Amino acid sequence: MEKAVVLVSGGMDSTVTAAIAAARGECAFLHVNYGQRTEGRELAAFTRIADFYNISERLVVDISHLKLIGGSALTDDNIAVPQGGLDKKEVPVTYVPFRNAHLLSIAVSWAEVIGAEEIYIGAVEEDSSGYPDCTGEFFAAFEKAANLGTRPETRVKIVTPLIHLRKSDIVKKGVELGAPLELSWSCYKDSVEACGECDSCLLRLRGFREAGVKDPIPYRKR
Repeated sequence: MEKAVVLVSGGMDSTVTAAIAAARGECAFLHVNYGQRTEGRELAAFTRIADFYNISERLVVDISHLKLIGGSALTDDNIAVPQGGLDKKEVPVTYVPFRNAHLLSIAVSWAEVIGAEEIYIGAVEEDSSGYPDCTGEFFAAFEKAANLGTRPETRVKIVTPLIHLRKSDIVKKGVELGAPLELSWSCYKDSVEACGECDSCLLRLRGFREAGVKDPIPYRKR
């Protein structure tokens, strides 16, 4: 495998993605703080996961202007993180406007400098909260833009190994690969015990339940 930049938020999906990338070859781990409610807890998860995989090449970037822009319950304290609602079809208020484009732009810049040819991101389209920047079509378009906007010799491939999986399949893949799921953190609201009520917690809990695996992180409510 070519050298890869792996976006690692610290969540379950990015942890399993990191496991997939690490099993294939040389990796550099990238984490982005963007002013989210659980920023410190996610950074701690990233650090522990990077340590688990003995990643020496790692980068932590701050783009807290997304908090200044607002428009999301994850970055604006005046917008409450809703409870439940996995059956809703509209884009949820936890969507951070065009966030993945910011993350991928940083990853592409770093990949070009360090000579990485692949960028891994743990986006999920089929069993997710329904964010518009988590679709296969979006990533294909961004890959094309990245290759148009970099040096002629730079060729970057955006890899989304989980894009069409259900959460239960992601859990199973993580267990199969020995991913440190106990180090991951998915809750949108809390940093000591996961709330068990936000979309991210509910999707994660449903995935573990359907996979027949016990979720190893603490919850205030299951």
